[in-house]
Amino acid sequence: MREGNLQAPTRHPIAWKNPDFYDEALCEKEFERIFDICHGCRRCVSLCNAFPTLFDMIDEAGDLETAGVPKEKFWKVVDQCYLCDVCYMTKCPYVPPHPWNLDFPHTMLRAKAIQYKTGKMKFRDKLLTSTELVGTFASIPIVVHAVNAANKNGLARGVMQKVLGVHSARELPEYDSANFRATATPSCNYPVRDGAKSPGKVAVFSTCYVNYNEPGIGHDLLKLLDHNEIPYVIVRGETCCGMPKLELGDLETVEKYKERNIRLMHELAQAGYAIVTPVPSCTLMFKSEIPLLFADDARCKAVSEAMYDPFEYFVLRNKDGLLKTDFKVGLGRVSYHIPCHSRVQNVGRKTEEMLKMTGATVNTVERCSGHDGTWGVKEEYYALSMKIGKPVFKAMALAEPDYISSDCAIAGRHILQGMNEAGDSANSGRKEKQHPLTLLRIAYGLD
Repeated sequence: MREGNLQAPTRHPIAWKNPDFYDEALCEKEFERIFDICHGCRRCVSLCNAFPTLFDMIDEAGDLETAGVPKEKFWKVVDQCYLCDVCYMTKCPYVPPHPWNLDFPHTMLRAKAIQYKTGKMKFRDKLLTSTELVGTFASIPIVVHAVNAANKNGLARGVMQKVLGVHSARELPEYDSANFRATATPSCNYPVRDGAKSPGKVAVFSTCYVNYNEPGIGHDLLKLLDHNEIPYVIVRGETCCGMPKLELGDLETVEKYKERNIRLMHELAQAGYAIVTPVPSCTLMFKSEIPLLFADDARCKAVSEAMYDPFEYFVLRNKDGLLKTDFKVGLGRVSYHIPCHSRVQNVGRKTEEMLKMTGATVNTVERCSGHDGTWGVKEEYYALSMKIGKPVFKAMALAEPDYISSDCAIAGRHILQGMNEAGDSANSGRKEKQHPLTLLRIAYGLD
């Protein structure tokens, strides 16, 4: 229950083009206001390291409490926040419409934008968040094998850590020269069957990760659409959704990406397509963050309303009586992790619902894995990311699963690494990691 606030949380538009948004003194004043409220509540202490960092600083100030913390120290809290939004959407009793109007993640976003604008972000951080640039280069056929080999070579990883600050122990995703966007073809051979709850045709926004790293996830999504006779198109000309740059505080680049993507997807939304992305962070970006950053652009709202998590869409198709349930292959025991960026979409446990529909026994773990995009890759946060993920690793292993799975492929890899490093007997029953879309394709018996 939200103390003093029984209404659903609402979000105000982000006034990032107002010069006051980048005023460091005003930002620090807002820090002091909201940190004092957080100090008196402490409900979010277990969510991530931002809150323990904050509370430790306040406790060290003694009787002076928040007022006794030097304002320059507040910025240490910013570095620990990876904008997962879980505190806002699931824990905080003081979010709007509460009169205290506390929005911790968007205050952290403001601080990150100030850091970026004042040149305090490292070259490494800018490079890691340039997913299109890095993906385009790394997946070139004559380059991809060298990149993948280097990412697994201890000597090369040592150099990478020293030069770029990417921790040598972090297992990195491979790149694939057979990009999804280049190999995927639309399928419009089925009649459009709209349901009461679900549009009868789909536009697939592939995402950088699926395009450059795991195109098989995207192709599995297409196989599921084909099997259920749902016509689909591929969003052509897309670029990064902007979430990595948002987490960096580079809002000008977010706007550049938005202009390219929204123009393409608005036409599809107007044509009645459900827009589906196989990566929760990208879905969340278009559902929530883009409309708040560009509240005066009606196209963003239209795209937001047309945007679906793939399992959200499949469950709605099932409720319309239009989804096939002819599952042929048992999945056995599945340990399934719900990523933070799925949780805060407030659509419920739709992936879990679909996996159970196949007959699988599902052990669901709803807790932050600790990776968060590029945060857990960095040398200064790697050990902490593994510490945050430890309860998840343990909970995922307990069921001795046949599969481990997460809607976030990066979180899934992080969890697998943590389980392998734990090396306990409970982990010995784990067979393999697969994305939920792949599991559904397997359950249907599709090649």
